[in-house]
Amino acid sequence: MSPRAITVLVILTAAALASWYLARNNRPAEADERPYDTTHRGYYLKSARILGTGEDGSLLYEIDAAYAEQEAKDRIEFTEVRIRYSPQSDVPWVVHADKATLREGSPRIALRGHVRALGNSGDDETEIRTQYLELDPERFVAETDERVQIRIGARSLTATGMLASLNENKVELKSNVRGKIAP
Repeated sequence: MSPRAITVLVILTAAALASWYLARNNRPAEADERPYDTTHRGYYLKSARILGTGEDGSLLYEIDAAYAEQEAKDRIEFTEVRIRYSPQSDVPWVVHADKATLREGSPRIALRGHVRALGNSGDDETEIRTQYLELDPERFVAETDERVQIRIGARSLTATGMLASLNENKVELKSNVRGKIAP
């Protein structure tokens, strides 16, 4: 090897070592610069099951959801939701929705997207469909101001707005009621 090649090799090796040393020392110490973040980031659950109890502490209803996430300190968002009453409550309704919101301090559950309430009392099954519904499961009340479709056996009605008492199997339609009632 020529003296010139040896000199170039030594210079390149020194440059490589110097750049490694400078890069190692100039790296920001990210862990040292950021203090511990004490902000509550919330939680999420897959295959969530939330139980609601009555005043006496017995099971009143349950919320099943494919996914639940705490979006804010006082709000939980659910997807692929099913709400059903316990057999002891004697309320034969099951409510399905794409999404739901439960807020701290509010007894109402806001259901959105393909909301379907199915009731089975007596001979005919009752089905209520809407895009938005507020359910107060402790008072057994469901309410919406949106367009609603109701099917009871072969009979069907559409209306704008509804107030339903699920434990009494009563439905009050608010306006623009149209229907088809066959014998």
